[in-house]
Amino acid sequence: MKADLSRRGFLIGATYCVLAALAWAIIGPISRVCFAEGMDPASVAFWRMAVSGMCFLVHALLRGGLKASGRDFVSMVLFGAVNVSLVILSLQISIQKSGGAIATILMFTAPAWVALFSRILFHETISSVKLAALTLAMIGTTLVCLSGGSLGGEVSYVGIGCGLLSGFTYAFQFLFFTWYKDRYSTQALFAFTFIPAAVVLSFFASFNGMTLHAAAALFVLSVVSTYVSYFWYGQSLRYLSPVQAAILGNLEPVVSTLLCWWIWNENFSFIGWVGCALVIGSVLLLTARR
Repeated sequence: MKADLSRRGFLIGATYCVLAALAWAIIGPISRVCFAEGMDPASVAFWRMAVSGMCFLVHALLRGGLKASGRDFVSMVLFGAVNVSLVILSLQISIQKSGGAIATILMFTAPAWVALFSRILFHETISSVKLAALTLAMIGTTLVCLSGGSLGGEVSYVGIGCGLLSGFTYAFQFLFFTWYKDRYSTQALFAFTFIPAAVVLSFFASFNGMTLHAAAALFVLSVVSTYVSYFWYGQSLRYLSPVQAAILGNLEPVVSTLLCWWIWNENFSFIGWVGCALVIGSVLLLTARR
């Protein structure tokens, strides 16, 4: 009976996580629409956090769950202002400089950091299967990085560096939201962190007029790829461990890479595509074990 409940819980969590990954996968292609319409990375990052943060705020108010202790409130506000803003801004810069495909994949160096921090903070055991899956994911990410990017032409070290920075800082989100998930609703957690991130990003954003295409792209980026996807992601962490969620989330760079190739003609060298295949292998290894 317990085994059936455990299996059912994993399937529920995995479904939420996969849906979130698919919604995140369009971040690269949609962000490039904003850049093509003349927007800068900081402005895209600001509107993404501001609109999605307000969606979570309204959601939390309607559900009557927008309450937090003084210490927790301060912790969440500071985490949003520092970590969340840095993750979102560095990702947007990487997309602009190096391409949506490589930026998304570089962000997914996060599973290795998650595994390390989960071991230290949550005493989570890293089984041989998890270790193998993480190793495949990291080797694949390294190969993609060494391929030089998905835009072609001169390699942007700023883009690669920001992609790696987004991966390192993103890893803390798995752990932070796991720490608070049993005390606060998903919508309250993201409202308390996304709005402070938007406030910080507002100091770097440009508020010049935007085109209709840019506004439409920002709506999709903010509502579908952030509000809806992060809600699904938050729900998944109620059933999955941080490492499981991180590895299943590797579907995102795979789908994003294919979309950027199809829509924007971004491409990798041979070793880059091998790296993508290894990332897929890491996901299959975890799901096969379950």
